[in-house]
Amino acid sequence: MTASITSTEAQEGQVTSGFWALTLGSIGVVFGDIGTSPLYAFHEAVSGAAHGQPVSRVIVLGVLSLILWALLIVVTAKYVLLLLRADNNGEGGTLSLMALGQRALGRRSWFLLALGVVGASMFIGDSMITPAISVLSAVEGLKLATPAFEHYVVPLTVFILVVLFAVQSKGTALVASAFGPVMVVWFSCIALMGLVHIADDPSVLAAINPYYALQFLLSHGTIGLVTLGAVFLAVTGGEALYADLGHFGRKPIQSAWMFFVLPSLLINYFGQGALVLSDPSAIEHSFYRMVPEHLVLPLVGLATAATVIASQAVITGAYSLVYQAVQLGLLPRFEVRYTSESHAGQIYLPRVNRLLLIGVMLLVLLFRTPSGLASAYGIAVSTTMVADGIMGFIVIWKLWNWRAATAAAVILPFVVVDMTFFSANLLKLLEGAWVPLLFGAAMAGTIWTWRRGTGILLQKTRRIEVPLDDLIRSLEKRPPHIVKGTAVFLTSDPAFVPTALLHNLKHNKVLHEHNVILTIETAHTPRVELAERFRMEKVSDKFSKVRLRFGFMEQPNVPRALAIARKQGWQFDIMSTSFFVSRRSLKASAQSGMPLWQDHLFIALSRSANDATDYFQIPTGRVVEVGTQVTI
Repeated sequence: MTASITSTEAQEGQVTSGFWALTLGSIGVVFGDIGTSPLYAFHEAVSGAAHGQPVSRVIVLGVLSLILWALLIVVTAKYVLLLLRADNNGEGGTLSLMALGQRALGRRSWFLLALGVVGASMFIGDSMITPAISVLSAVEGLKLATPAFEHYVVPLTVFILVVLFAVQSKGTALVASAFGPVMVVWFSCIALMGLVHIADDPSVLAAINPYYALQFLLSHGTIGLVTLGAVFLAVTGGEALYADLGHFGRKPIQSAWMFFVLPSLLINYFGQGALVLSDPSAIEHSFYRMVPEHLVLPLVGLATAATVIASQAVITGAYSLVYQAVQLGLLPRFEVRYTSESHAGQIYLPRVNRLLLIGVMLLVLLFRTPSGLASAYGIAVSTTMVADGIMGFIVIWKLWNWRAATAAAVILPFVVVDMTFFSANLLKLLEGAWVPLLFGAAMAGTIWTWRRGTGILLQKTRRIEVPLDDLIRSLEKRPPHIVKGTAVFLTSDPAFVPTALLHNLKHNKVLHEHNVILTIETAHTPRVELAERFRMEKVSDKFSKVRLRFGFMEQPNVPRALAIARKQGWQFDIMSTSFFVSRRSLKASAQSGMPLWQDHLFIALSRSANDATDYFQIPTGRVVEVGTQVTI
């Protein structure tokens, strides 16, 4: 009896320690973006509301009330309490939500696809802006320490960001373990700073009343709406809570937010408010003015570490999102490198890393200050949040089987709030909001071109393809020369003869002893159970159809998946197996159905795609490539 109690207690202890480890990890990764918002959000909102005039009590209380209720409604209620429950087999994020919505509808929906593409495009835009604005804001504190540093802010920011992107290929496993403790120190420090300064003017706590937020918006007209766009900076990073769901789980993220991160943020914002009420001139550097002069440099160092961690989180999120897009057929195959043997989710995409670095450098050199970048920041995140809200309604209605009216009553208020923030950020179109919109349009155009081009290519190749059953009957009547071994032919449609098989018969005039028509499918779930990975259907003595299924978060490994076939009776031996892959050479055509510029873009994307043999991890020594030319 004693032994069983001890065993149960040990199990409970392991579960508890695992929960706290995940909670600590989530503080380091999930909340880096939203956690560094106090560096610039309050300053930008109050400065925008003052519009060059002295800062008044109405402005400070109005902005604080808006920040408080934005954090409670947009982040806490919408993401932490509602959308975190809409997980796709444990995974979250815009594309996971899109896949979940399509599964709920039981069909492909162009509307859902468009929402997913727009949300994902804007998230990648956010992945460029976050490192730029966060590191710039942190390093800008040097100007307060000594004005002589003013000319070194941009060069130092560029240096930090170049180093950050340069070390991505080494993996984040070593430094990731320090993310949690560093961010715990960060949140503890900003909470302590806030507590000290609330005493400057305790009446600042009146901003808890939403009356001040509504009064400010109603009495300030257009300036109120512009200020609302700046207030939105306080909730940027809220979408990351949902995107990182698969890494840490719902309970650890909810606990970290409700009991540690949210209180720390609110205490700091109210502390900044009290400081500015007691000394309106402090608004120029409201965050750094919260500490004595001799502590500014250590705080700049801590803030820089926190912003680098925030940047790392969104860079990793961008890799994950692009990888999901590739698996879902929205983008061509990119080279994927695994940086950790124990954590499958830690990946590095060299081409995506280069594009992000170029984008971040352009933003820093173009805007040069956090205030300039603030205008560009809000529009990207608010667009993603609107898309998440609409897709969330479809999931709640169709998958959770709620009545449409009930689902609308729950989600519509959130969508209205998100749309209000989106409209407020749209007012800054000429000041910088055009940057993420331009990038989002380019990204969406690329995805649309890839989807449209692959559809046209499939139709064209289908016209000249031969049904597999017809070929098998023909070969049985007039068999060619049979050679020993197994030939695996990769194809997207097992009902038709793969191009590589036709060319092998036409030019080499031989057929292997065993021929496998292999199809690789991507499921609408992040991962697939091993029992569902492999399915085999014997078509004739010499032909079999094999289907391998992978989740959109999994790396397809064909040899490892085929090894499962041994349990189902197929004697698979990699050394006696040849993999036949057809490589298409594309040429533009006036009759393709796409404009000529889109033809050339699709051809460029196809050429840039990572080799199928590398992507599916097929040993290069066992691959035979057969070239074909196709006009699109």
